[in-house]
Amino acid sequence: MEYVTAVPHPRSEAAGPARAGRLSLAVALLAGALGAAVVLLSTRQRWSEGTATVAGAPFSLTAKGSDVTGVPAALAIVGLAALVAVFAVRKAGRLLVAGLLALCGGGTIAAALLGVSDSSALDDKAAQAAGDTSATVAALSHTAWPYVAAVGGALLLLAGLLALRYGRSWPAMSGRYERDGAVRPRRRAVVDPDRPEEIWKAIDRGEDPTSA
Repeated sequence: MEYVTAVPHPRSEAAGPARAGRLSLAVALLAGALGAAVVLLSTRQRWSEGTATVAGAPFSLTAKGSDVTGVPAALAIVGLAALVAVFAVRKAGRLLVAGLLALCGGGTIAAALLGVSDSSALDDKAAQAAGDTSATVAALSHTAWPYVAAVGGALLLLAGLLALRYGRSWPAMSGRYERDGAVRPRRRAVVDPDRPEEIWKAIDRGEDPTSA
């Protein structure tokens, strides 16, 4: 008579978390890199436009994202560095870096959305063009690029949240070190004294073939 056991196989229990870790790692890397690239690209585009009165005639003015605010680009660079640093640290350090990545994403979203209604950059250009510090821009309008920057910030935020949730199961950047920080000992090849070519190879590696 055959008996059926309900005890799950150990491999089936470990397969789920391992698969989730690999998937979250791939999504975080893609989202973080793409988000930073989108933010940096969008800040170089035209965010707002308007007109100023110069010598009694309308004068067109435009402002790029970097003119409006430098916060999204700065946070994108910091977030990209944090994404790389996630794999260089472990345990509590990895959680701190993952939190920094998430904060960079959230800050980018806030700064980009605040830039939608910001007219200070164009007002400064209007004052310079008119030669009057009290001059302001008229017929102010904005493009969709601030919202694109916010989308890039959302991708950075997603990468940070994934790192916070699954980062403990992600691999470290280097496998040369043990968990306690000690360098793994290098295995020494056995040299046959009757084979001159092995003796020369050992000397090239900086080993003493006579100390076997």
